[in-house]
Parts: sequence; C-alpha cells; structure tokens
Amino acid sequence: MGGLTLVDVCVGAGGLALGLEQAGFEPRLLLDDDKRAVATLTANRPHWNVVLEDLLDFDPSEHPESYDVDLLSAGLPRVKSSATVSRPDSGEEERLLRATIFLAHAIKPRAVLIDNVPGLAHSDDYQPFRDFARAELAHLGYEFSWFVVDAVDFGVPQNRRSGVLVAVERGHGNSFRPPVPTVDEPTTVGAALRHSMSARGWPDAARWAAHADRPAPTLVGGSKNRGGADLGPTGSKKKWATMGVNGHTLGDQVPGEDFVWDPERGRDHMVKITPEQAAILQGFPESWEFSGPKTPRYRQIGHALPPPVGRALGRAVAEALKRDSACRAAG
Repeated sequence: MGGLTLVDVCVGAGGLALGLEQAGFEPRLLLDDDKRAVATLTANRPHWNVVLEDLLDFDPSEHPESYDVDLLSAGLPRVKSSATVSRPDSGEEERLLRATIFLAHAIKPRAVLIDNVPGLAHSDDYQPFRDFARAELAHLGYEFSWFVVDAVDFGVPQNRRSGVLVAVERGHGNSFRPPVPTVDEPTTVGAALRHSMSARGWPDAARWAAHADRPAPTLVGGSKNRGGADLGPTGSKKKWATMGVNGHTLGDQVPGEDFVWDPERGRDHMVKITPEQAAILQGFPESWEFSGPKTPRYRQIGHALPPPVGRALGRAVAEALKRDSACRAAG
C-alpha cells in the first residue's frame, strides 16, 4: 500500500501529529481552535494544512481533503482528570469526544485513534461514552481496542498514562495489536536534562542529574483561565522536590555558573524547569519551536501527547491497516 493519510483534530502543539508523521502518516488536514497552537504548527511544518477552527463547528463538506483518509486521530482535552476534578465541569471535553465520533461517521476513515485519560479505557465512569462510541461506529464496520499506554515505556522520561481508543475497519479478524514497550529501562529526568542544565556553565549539573534519578511525574498544562503555569498538582510538586526541582514555577533559563543548588535551603535553591526542558521531558525534538510567551508555551507542551507515544501508536495502526489490506488482497 502507498503512503498513509491522516486527519488530526484538537492538534495542540502537534505531539500526536508529529509522532504519526514519524510513523509514516501524511497529514491531509489538522484542526485546532487555539491561535498559538496553530502558529506553533505552521512554524514547524509550513507545508501542513492547518485549519483554525473549533471541532464543534467544523464542517467536513467544506474541506474535501478530509475525506478518504486512512486515519482520524484526536488528542482531545482530558475529561475529569485528577487535576481538574474539583473545578466546574462545562462538559466541553465530552462534547469533543462525541464530536470526534460523529466526524468519523462523516468522513469514514479506515481507522480512528483517540487519546484521553486512562479511565477512558476501563473505568465505569466512562462506560456511557464507550457504549456511545460502539453504537455509533460498530455498524460502520469498525473493530475496537481500548487500552492504556504509559509514555515511560516508550523512552519518554515521564510517567504519563493515557487511555486510548483505536477502531479499525473490520477485515479478517481482529487485526490491531496495541504497541509493546520499546525500552527495557526508564529514562530519568537527570539523564534527559543533564546536557541542557549545563548549557550556561553550571558546575553542579552532573551532581543534580545523578540526584534526579527517576522519570518525571506527569506534566500538566493547566487551564487557560488559570494564572501562571507550574509542574502540576501538590503531589507532583512534592515528587519534583525530591529531585531538587522547584515545581511551583517555571524557569526563564537554566542555572548559571553561580547558582547554588541546595534543596535543604528551600525552593530558591532548587532548579527550575524551563519550557524547553519540559518539551524534552515530553519527547519533542529540540528543533520543535513553540509559539507565545513562557506560560502559553508550557501549556501547549504540557497538554501534548508525547511524540514517541504517537509514533508507537501510529506504527501499530499502520501495521493493522497493512495486515487488513493483505487479507483483503488474499481473500
């Protein structure tokens, strides 16, 4: 089969789209309603067809390039995550989930991929959505897989679990197989950031890196309606503190030659992670540029699916489509 094609909605900073591109998918259309995210995408991939529009308002009939594609993917805003459960629920996240299913109805891709909270795959709280998805898509000829992946299993220096729905057109049996881990040992924060921490001549970079000897907790992008960005809820900040990192704020730059790292003396003597370092912890290539001031850049980064996870998922979908095509040709 030839090159695989893709429509990606709620693209954000492009983590999923980039991973799928690395897996061999060519984006036909990418959709997001955030101007800074669109600016990020067009700066890094000027040839991508990026549309600034809300998924809830998107009409595929006005974009014929969205039809006849191999994959519809969506890295949607996370519903009822532990970081937002105490805040008012507008229901927008679930409406976007349902809108993605309706879009699949309209454009009929050969496969559908949705990334969201881990509970999407198995929690009773999301059974109504799973029932809805099955009712809407099963009669179109899709077979379903619900599963959880952890970014740390794919070389990302971060514990970040995602619930994934993959639906593939029914061929000869269940052709989709979830991706298997690509690494035997997790990458640590220290190993990932040691080089960048020494970029301004900080002599303690190696000592700090040896101390930061575990993967990062999940990065949280936060809400547009909140104030400045930080590295997540209270539990995450405590985990960062054990690595000598001040998780209550972001850094403008990495430590200089005179910085004294002494976590026992409090936050002022802990290192701060910069948005660029957060992108490394998400598995973005260092060449990927993010649009906007510090806080909006970090929010784009924190909300993204790590590209190595997108690549692993994309390869698994591609293999299923190839097996399905081979079965059809043999049959």
